[in-house]
Parts: sequence; C-alpha cells; structure tokens
Amino acid sequence: MDLERALGLIAEVPDFPEPGVLFRDLSPLFADADGFAAVIDALAATVDPGTDVLAAVEARGFLLAAAVGYARGMGVVLVRKPGKLPSVAGRVDYALEYGSATLELPSGVVRPGQRAVVVDDVLATGGTVAAACELLEQAGATVTGVSVVMELAALDGRSALSGRKVSSLLVT
Repeated sequence: MDLERALGLIAEVPDFPEPGVLFRDLSPLFADADGFAAVIDALAATVDPGTDVLAAVEARGFLLAAAVGYARGMGVVLVRKPGKLPSVAGRVDYALEYGSATLELPSGVVRPGQRAVVVDDVLATGGTVAAACELLEQAGATVTGVSVVMELAALDGRSALSGRKVSSLLVT
C-alpha cells in the first residue's frame, strides 16, 4: 500500500475528548497490516543515521517507535504518564490543547550523549513532544529529531519545537 492511501485510513472523530476537538484516530491504520507497514517504513526513513535510541511517547507512540526500532535495529525508551514507573529519572508538566498533563522518564534508560529521536502519532500544540524532549535533555541526551505521523498545522506545534528537526508524514 502506498503512504497516501495508508494515511487515508486515519479516522476523524468530532467532539472527542470534549466538544470542539476533532480527534484523529489512528486505530484503523494500526489495524490494517499493509497501511501500518507503509507508515512504519516512512517513519523509519525520517530517522537520521547515527541516532542511538528512539523515545516513544505514551501510548500510541509506543506502537510506532517499537515498530520503527525493530525495523532500524534501535532501542526504544518509553516516556510514560505518571504513576507507571518504579524509578523516575525526571518529570515534566505541560499544557495540552484541551488540558494539562505530565510525562516521566524511567531511570537508567538514557545515557548522557545519546542521540535520540522522539516518535509520536500526532503533533498538535507541541506540548507533549516538547516535554519528551526536555526529559531526554535533562538526562543528558541530544534530541536530533521528532518524527510524527500527522501534524495539525493550525495548532502550530512546531513553534513549541523551535530549532528542532520535525518530520511529519501528513500535515493537515
């Protein structure tokens, strides 16, 4: 399946998680083997050579980064929501387009000097990805890029990631 057709599998769900928000649901894409493979191949191509580790943002980023990591022979660091880690290296609170949230980095999984790429499904306001970048940098990693399936241009998430290389398979 070509990438354009694969990206066409993404569903739009109005008024979720609250009125006025148009949620992009990647579930139909994940459920289609050929579509998922096309997206993983395209995401893998955005990761610069010399990258040491992928940082996956909970939860859909886990699926994407794990598949890209397997395809590229790279490890994956899981950036988690609070209360899910036995040992926390760092914690960052941030704003969402419809609320606020917190991310945590597990202890001992990022080595100083590692080159990391953050992988997630959707870039909206940029708060989630910026928080993941901050956690990695606090641990001594260098964030060399951000790779997402979809970017919601109207929410201007790139402005929260000023100076970072951002790769989006679909900008809407």
